[in-house]
Amino acid sequence: MKLITPPSLQKGDTIAIVAPAGILKNRKHVIDKAKKLAQSWGLEVVYGKHLFNQAHHFAGTDEERCEDFQEALDNPNIKAIWAARGGYGSVRILDKLDFTKFKENPKWVIGYSDITAFHNHIHNVGVETIHGIMGTSMQDAPEVIAKSVESLKRALFGESLAYEISNSKHNRSGKVNGELVGGNIAILASMLGSTSQMSTDGKILFIEEIGEYKYSIDRMLQSLKRAGYFTKVKGIIVGDMTKVKKNTTPWGTSIEQLILDVIPNDVPVLFNFPAGHEPDNRALIMGRNITLNIKEKTATVNF
Repeated sequence: MKLITPPSLQKGDTIAIVAPAGILKNRKHVIDKAKKLAQSWGLEVVYGKHLFNQAHHFAGTDEERCEDFQEALDNPNIKAIWAARGGYGSVRILDKLDFTKFKENPKWVIGYSDITAFHNHIHNVGVETIHGIMGTSMQDAPEVIAKSVESLKRALFGESLAYEISNSKHNRSGKVNGELVGGNIAILASMLGSTSQMSTDGKILFIEEIGEYKYSIDRMLQSLKRAGYFTKVKGIIVGDMTKVKKNTTPWGTSIEQLILDVIPNDVPVLFNFPAGHEPDNRALIMGRNITLNIKEKTATVNF
């Protein structure tokens, strides 16, 4: 079933910035930059009522974070929901949310990392989402995130997305079409066995990770493999594998080989796609049918 595409944004539309996960301690000035960016695009911006609340690890209690997200889902005047940051905590509010009004009036939900929980869950609701920069991404220098910002704007305003990526010696060539799904590996693994678990059959899977040991990444990928994620997948896009930790016992292979060892040999694999936990974090429309073409010298991703 083809997923619903939320309406493209128009100048004058309102978006909400909410924090469904980690705390925003001393980050108001950064989120204000995100607000100014959206305003420069002609958008109105509202903050969730509890955006800057603090409840230990989280940006407010589960109930407070849920209230802000639910209000943004239900309010027909809000045309997009932009996560202020990830961290951890989205999974704690997923089952408290009611997506009834959201299905009646779909809107873009934007973020990465922990927001993978929403990408998975909303995919099963039947609506596309955007894997892209968040409010706290504005902490980086404008010139460093320029391509990330431009790609998010294009995605939100309904302009075409197409990427050309330099070759990696680890790539597996091939041309495939399919629906794009995925996100952060740890969050994908945490969705297994729940109503938020996605099917990857006939689809193209995007993965990225940060701050894990290689054995931990392998363990999570093995869990996805045992759950059938790579059995009928059509292609793999590997984003940033950031800050991989060094264990006292060496793993023995590169992170690329670790990933290739999990994926069937006939599945095309693209490495080094600029998306994940690095400043160059290009927007991806999750649930959109894409063409992945991996050639000898370059690869293209067309939405």
